[in-house]
Amino acid sequence: MNKSEIQKQLLDSHSRFIKSINALQDSDFLQSNNGKWTAGQQLHHIIKSASPVNLAFSLPQFLLKIAFGKANRTSRSYDALVEKYQLKLAQGGKAPGRFVPRMISVADRDKLSSKLHSLIDSLINRTNSFSEEQLDLLLLPHPLLGKLTLREMLFFTIYHVGHHEKQVVQNLKV
Repeated sequence: MNKSEIQKQLLDSHSRFIKSINALQDSDFLQSNNGKWTAGQQLHHIIKSASPVNLAFSLPQFLLKIAFGKANRTSRSYDALVEKYQLKLAQGGKAPGRFVPRMISVADRDKLSSKLHSLIDSLINRTNSFSEEQLDLLLLPHPLLGKLTLREMLFFTIYHVGHHEKQVVQNLKV
């Protein structure tokens, strides 16, 4: 997936998530079964997860290289990255504390939806500062997956929101 395809997927996947969250009845937005996160908490978790990625893409490239190094391998494909993430989850991987959402009220929904939309717009725009080569060279840390190339982190960001959208749907089926 090249940069323009990644940007389109970032926008499409997050827009779909926001639309589905905003379409929920208030009671569904607040529903939690078996200790699972509510839709509001899923929304908050996506914001907490995408924010550091957006921040990293705002940093000068030389700082990313100094802080996290550069890749000594090619970027994984989208499918390979998803497979690795699913394996980590199957092995018991969970969101570290800083990514665990607080309780979210219905009154917070519009503000958080707008915040996520703005955050993803910013991330999409910030990817323009990086060449295709830089997306495969520079690294960022991921709490479960270790060091990822920038391209892989963007793949993760695309997949992650869809993963949590499915969790919202599964929570409502129970």
